[in-house]
Amino acid sequence: MIPNLYSFVGDTPLVELEVPFGGAEIRLFAKLEMFNPGGSIKDRPASFMIQQGIADGRITNSTHLVESSSGNLAIAIAMIARQMKLEFTAVIDPNVTKNNRELIEIYGAKIEFVDEKDVEGGYLQSRIRRVRRLLDELPNAVWLNQYANPDNRRSHYEGIGEEVVRDMPVEPTHAFVGVSTCGTIMGVARRLREAWPAIRIVAVDVVGSVIFGSPGGQRRLPGIGASRVPEQLDTCEIDEVVYVTDWESMQGCHRLVREEGLLAGGSSGSIIAAIEKMVPRLPHDAVIVTVLPDRGERYLDTVYNSNWLPENERARRPLHDSHRILAKTSRPQSVTQS
Repeated sequence: MIPNLYSFVGDTPLVELEVPFGGAEIRLFAKLEMFNPGGSIKDRPASFMIQQGIADGRITNSTHLVESSSGNLAIAIAMIARQMKLEFTAVIDPNVTKNNRELIEIYGAKIEFVDEKDVEGGYLQSRIRRVRRLLDELPNAVWLNQYANPDNRRSHYEGIGEEVVRDMPVEPTHAFVGVSTCGTIMGVARRLREAWPAIRIVAVDVVGSVIFGSPGGQRRLPGIGASRVPEQLDTCEIDEVVYVTDWESMQGCHRLVREEGLLAGGSSGSIIAAIEKMVPRLPHDAVIVTVLPDRGERYLDTVYNSNWLPENERARRPLHDSHRILAKTSRPQSVTQS
């Protein structure tokens, strides 16, 4: 029997990168999620959530899928929905790239565009309000709800986490993972900590995101940060948080191309920028594993466009303290910025 395209989701390459960080002797291993069929890490939760929904009877041949997305999850769901002959409506906002919106539409999904900012200066809460309205309006509508669906984090626990444990040639001391819905970091952190209890889990967030209690504000980079705290989040799984700006993320993307010939998406640049900030606080022999979520072709008109950010945003800096405790847990937590 010939497999379906979505059966090839996962088992992405784990490679060692040689990005220099000021002479530090750290080793950096990266999971390249751009090699999934739909081009991003979001193929994993899209496939897993849909298959679990079919298994428990929530999703049938007459289901109309609905999801709020900054781009990649909508592309992944649209791809799988097209293969399964299911209707799908994606709720998106102005931060979605032109390329991503076109991909969603090429796969045949319907678009609901939300341009009203929420109270935190983002669009997430506005998108969710539109989703709830669609659930009342569309016959047989089912919201996959990546923000609260436990199958989101399960897809990463059983997927990326398991694959990293299987494939890492040495024991990692740190894992750097970008946050948005927090499904990835929750699933990956739990699996890695089972294998390596001493590993430090570092969340990479963007200035303007409220996930860890920082002030909300404008964020231009899709796929990282949020204007509400995701239901998936359990701060007990996270040791430290590093904040980066859109500009720093942009520079991180260009650095990956320059040093590795690797054209990766915007949140991959955030991770490189975060590691650079953390280097002075890392052991000289640190071994880092990270996840690079998607490919860079989808960002040619944004992070790879030198005119994407206005001059006044290029110097944007965090406004809150560099270090602080996030919560009283059994693991010390801090926020790092520079």
